[in-house]
Amino acid sequence: MKSKVQVYWFLVPIPLIFLIWYFYTANQDVPLRHLPYYGPKFVDAKNDSTYHEIKSFRFVNQYNEIITLDSLNHKIVVTEFFFTTCQSICPIMNSNLQKVYKTFADRKDVLILSHTVDPEQDSVPVLKVYAGLQGVRDRRWQFVTGPKKELYEAARKSYLLNAEEGDGGDEDFIHTQNFALIDKNKHIRGYYDGTDSVEINRLITDLRLLIQEDEFNEISKH
Repeated sequence: MKSKVQVYWFLVPIPLIFLIWYFYTANQDVPLRHLPYYGPKFVDAKNDSTYHEIKSFRFVNQYNEIITLDSLNHKIVVTEFFFTTCQSICPIMNSNLQKVYKTFADRKDVLILSHTVDPEQDSVPVLKVYAGLQGVRDRRWQFVTGPKKELYEAARKSYLLNAEEGDGGDEDFIHTQNFALIDKNKHIRGYYDGTDSVEINRLITDLRLLIQEDEFNEISKH
């Protein structure tokens, strides 16, 4: 009889522990799904998986400020490559980015980074005027220029937005309609057709998922 009582009291806490665990996890804002990682995957000496990261860069924005990889710290980034005199896909792309810009107006950790592919024409003053035409009044959407070779290397080697071989020379030209979504660890987490409204809605949904994922990871650390 005594042993049965001991077993009974031993089992009582189990449903209680389960209920505590259930209500604790139910109150956490767990992401509904996780976005995939894009680019090469590596395995380090500890057999841990590491993912492709954006490489170092040094460009200048429409405010004549230096923008580097460190400028992306603690930011979720949407990136594109365009040029101001483009009359085909670029106006559509940037019109769609205006929607993203306005949707996340209250998020200082969401950054849009637009790189010119025509740095000879798109000087800092030209980019500033162009940014104004897009309704940009702060640093949440930055238009950058720099050496053509480095801009094109960023498109091909960092953001993986162009698979064609090129050296950034006079005859080289990149014209892509795709956007890349970069998380706060500088990993690529999505690609989107910047001319497609359905794809833009998917981008906005995925941005919210990344924000949710980041907030959940912060809670999990404590």
